[in-house]
Amino acid sequence: MAGRIARNDIDEVRSRVNIADVVGDYVTLKSAGVGSLKGLCPFHDERSPSFHVRPQVGRYHCFGCGEDGDVFDFVIKQDHTTFQEAVERMAAKIGFTLHYEEGDGPRTDYNARARLIAANEAAQQFYTAQLTTAAAEPARQFLGERGFDPAAAQHFGVGFAPKSYDALRDHLRGRGFSLEEIVSAGLVSQGDRSPYDRFRGRLMWPIRDVTGATIGFGARRLLEDDKGPKYLNTPETPIYHKSQVLYGLDLARRDISKQKQVVIVEGYTDVMACHLAGITTAVATCGTSFGVDHIKVLRPMLGDSASRDLSQLGNIVFTFDPDEAGQRAASRAFAEESRFASQTYVAVAPGGLDPCDLRLARGDAAVTRLIETKRPMFEFIIRRRLAAHDIETAEGRVAGLRDAAPVVAGIRDRTLATAYTRETAKWLGLDIPEVRRAVENARQRAGASTTDHRSGGTAPATHAGSGGEAVAVPDEPVAGLRLLPSDPITRMERDAVMAMVQQPGHVGAPLLGLAAAATFSAPMLSVVRDAVVANVDAIGAGDWLERLLQDVPGPFRGLVQELALAPIPARTDEDLAIYARSIVVALVERDLLARKASLLGQLQRADPNEQADRRAEIQRQLVDIDAQRMRLRADAEAAANS
Repeated sequence: MAGRIARNDIDEVRSRVNIADVVGDYVTLKSAGVGSLKGLCPFHDERSPSFHVRPQVGRYHCFGCGEDGDVFDFVIKQDHTTFQEAVERMAAKIGFTLHYEEGDGPRTDYNARARLIAANEAAQQFYTAQLTTAAAEPARQFLGERGFDPAAAQHFGVGFAPKSYDALRDHLRGRGFSLEEIVSAGLVSQGDRSPYDRFRGRLMWPIRDVTGATIGFGARRLLEDDKGPKYLNTPETPIYHKSQVLYGLDLARRDISKQKQVVIVEGYTDVMACHLAGITTAVATCGTSFGVDHIKVLRPMLGDSASRDLSQLGNIVFTFDPDEAGQRAASRAFAEESRFASQTYVAVAPGGLDPCDLRLARGDAAVTRLIETKRPMFEFIIRRRLAAHDIETAEGRVAGLRDAAPVVAGIRDRTLATAYTRETAKWLGLDIPEVRRAVENARQRAGASTTDHRSGGTAPATHAGSGGEAVAVPDEPVAGLRLLPSDPITRMERDAVMAMVQQPGHVGAPLLGLAAAATFSAPMLSVVRDAVVANVDAIGAGDWLERLLQDVPGPFRGLVQELALAPIPARTDEDLAIYARSIVVALVERDLLARKASLLGQLQRADPNEQADRRAEIQRQLVDIDAQRMRLRADAEAAANS
């Protein structure tokens, strides 16, 4: 059994993996300046992007919730793995062979999660091969009747589970997987006497995670003597959680990010039909209703931020069957609508056909038209509620208004709510003021249920900055940049320290030495400045940020991480170099001016007859300050012209 991963190997994998590529599988990232990317945080619900990634630094930081770390931390938090599993997954991603400090040296089977994924991948290959056998004729017939040829089956990895209790089990045992691993992967079930194949005589769809790794299966009943459910999915396993996976997401994620659209359908064949018809953003839930965890997966891919520019908003299209189950699904989806900043729609095909049947009956173009003729979610739900009442009667109109008013009241955009107030009045045949009063009453009832939460704090300790000032050190971690005042002086100090942390090479050791004496109106920034100056001999080292984090007191590490990941307002590398140096020059020059003003005051107060030596010393210091200012300006001009 291999032991701990060698430290050098961990560092090597961390340096080789591009964190933007890993995060990009989950979050749509956009440029936020030179060397900085941003997107919606995958760890908390937000409407404006506050999640920043710095590939050159190899770290991410969310300025909203405070989540921060390197590529291993991201994998651990996103996929709920251990540290060792995260390192091993990234090593496998780049084809790097790890070495272990104890045990029998290098290995490539890595960890339990990787073994479960490998078992599922092997099962998927087995099922795919079985689809060409004589026993799989019912499966091929099922696909053919729904318009799916062998090429489509291959594209989606569709396979067939033979009607056997041990075919897959024995196949995987022959591939080196233990019985414990096969059971843990959900591929076989534990019987009274021995484990048996969970899926038998069924059409099989592989369910993959966002990276394309097979983590489970969806199985459709084919045979008349199969008394099991119509659809049977992989049970909950260490790698498969049905509330967090979406079938087809591995194929759709790129186009979801590119088109800012996701189409949510109800079945595996619907996903296939949509993709083959050109709607390549279609996904489906796997044996559960669409819920909060699915939203958390989709929002970062959509870039689902609260932009005021409607053209920047994505759209989420739900397709529902017209039967009662489909209507219930629509109601559940509407309950989660407020979690999206993007616009939500509903698409219901004429005649109640699902996308698969629609494509079969009317062709690919009909599926495209289904999505193009989508209706806003609010309109769909309001009309559905009104349809439950006989609005030809006075009693029915009143009941319909009472049922629809809370929907209109829940619309966040007041302009849109006003528009739907008018529409609802038109659909009901009532006066607009009457509907407006009902909506306002519903809004007040909803607002009355809100509660107020408060939190307390603890007394801080202190830390002395280089200038001798006392700096508060809270018992709990400092929140970081949000605690800083927003006045121009503090902003300049913040930006200067940010440049020192992120671009010490562009700032240069001599200028950092001058910045060491600068005083700060925000003392917490001086703590970070001190760490930068203390490590000036390590400029350019790969562990620069780690050194700073080690040198500052624990409560200030969050601030260092924020300063290291915050975007710098520069568009090119040349602009970045000029900006980093000029902002630190501004800090030093401001400090020199303050010192000059103080010395001039001392010179005026000094007695010309009794303090000649003191006056001469002040004069020498004034000359030195002016010389420093001239050198700063000359260096800045030379850097700008180089």
